[in-house]
Amino acid sequence: MPIRIANNLPARKVLEKERIFVMEETRALTQDIRPIRIAILNLMPNKIATETQLLRALSNSPIQVDIDLVRVASHISQHTSEEHLLKYYETFEAVKDRFYDGLIITGAPVEQMPFEEVDYWPELCEVMEWSKTHVYSTMHICWGAMAGLYYHYGIPKYDLPEKMFGIFEHSMVYSKPVKLFRGFDDVFYVPHSRHTELHREDVSSCEQLRILSESEESGLYAISDRHGRQFFITGHSEYDVNTLDDEYKRDLDKGLPIKMPVNYYRDDDPSKGPVLRWRSSATLLFTNWLNYYVYQETPFDLSLVGHESGSTGNVDAEIRSQEEKK
Repeated sequence: MPIRIANNLPARKVLEKERIFVMEETRALTQDIRPIRIAILNLMPNKIATETQLLRALSNSPIQVDIDLVRVASHISQHTSEEHLLKYYETFEAVKDRFYDGLIITGAPVEQMPFEEVDYWPELCEVMEWSKTHVYSTMHICWGAMAGLYYHYGIPKYDLPEKMFGIFEHSMVYSKPVKLFRGFDDVFYVPHSRHTELHREDVSSCEQLRILSESEESGLYAISDRHGRQFFITGHSEYDVNTLDDEYKRDLDKGLPIKMPVNYYRDDDPSKGPVLRWRSSATLLFTNWLNYYVYQETPFDLSLVGHESGSTGNVDAEIRSQEEKK
């Protein structure tokens, strides 16, 4: 089934070339079904690129997924036209009375700033608080994960001596994967592009959180609350094949201190181009989230999302079941 997007959204042409079934609003209005409703709070500078990446990642759900693109009103975007924002995005103020099956909060290029110094931090805090009662399951990505862990659980971020940049091997913490990682190989790859990190001891000491996946090189990757209502993903599984290449060349052109992305170019030679080795796991990540923690869990009446604690998608229940079988 398709993802539903706004009429004439630029991402449509890219996705259709990849044979991804997208449905514009006009046609979707004639469908007599209860679609999954997902909001994407896009904090990235190049919003069109991020839209396309996330829509691609969400496109393999077996049911219709309706997408609302949301932006913060307290920050003026320098890299996306005002025309695009006005045509395809809504402010949080416009959507805050709605209820959603799922919410995605993207990363943002403000990692090395204290959270409280980010100009839209108060508005983002309002969104994250609202998500507790108006969203069934929220996925936080990269800086969005750092922000969510800090806001909800007081988990700090730490500056890295140099940028974590490249494609890194990851594994699951538990011998039998929780549903978010169902179908994954024992070792899988994830892009990272960040200047900060989490410390394992901070997360593991919080009884409300569960570490699901990590990497020996890049550290913690996937963290969940006990019920599968909040996921914190430190990497960029949604990235396109050329995203790290674009970032690398951009930083070189600016004269910034940047090393070549790890395990990314064929034979570590930028002239030979990158090797795509994370697309299948990225597809599974988003499909599993939509299926096991959103579609199978969200009440038909979305106004009840604030009263549901999770059952089938309960991460603690999955982990206890594994421990009982040992």
